[in-house]
Amino acid sequence: MTHELLDRALIEEATKKSGLIWVRAGGLSARPEPDHEVPTRPLWHVWHDGAAFLVGDGPGEQPLPGLADGGEAVVTVRGKDKGGRLVSWAARVTELAAGTPEWEAAVGELKGKRLNAPDGEAMPQRWARECRLVRLEPTGATAALPEDSLARRPVPSAATTRQEVPAALPRLLFKRRGRRARG
Repeated sequence: MTHELLDRALIEEATKKSGLIWVRAGGLSARPEPDHEVPTRPLWHVWHDGAAFLVGDGPGEQPLPGLADGGEAVVTVRGKDKGGRLVSWAARVTELAAGTPEWEAAVGELKGKRLNAPDGEAMPQRWARECRLVRLEPTGATAALPEDSLARRPVPSAATTRQEVPAALPRLLFKRRGRRARG
């Protein structure tokens, strides 16, 4: 009993304090093979009424791949200090219908956390028309910390990393700074 209460408290506090959670559709026992990996996505959320709430799958919003009403998901939460995994917990997925009291309460919490919304105060109406609101409720099960790193190759993308700085650039920058200081 005490162990379950401690797990519940860890889940709630860690998830409440984290800006992002990593979510994968499926249960704790379904460890995906590297070739058929179900994507784990970083998603912004809000902790409200004992669950994590997510909004997405609409234009300009985060994707919620595989999170189906009545399904299961695994939520991984990192620590704010070092960014390491604190806890992975099993969740029951529930999609909320727009306009219900629970939907209204969750949207009230979510709209304060949504950064850079293109439509400001009209955002809740857009969410009702075009997006899904998902509740991830902890089932009480947590996963043991993995023994391996779980590192995987990045998903193929057109994105690139920065190129090396040209060798002459630092000299040019420092030369200009020196002139300003003397003048």
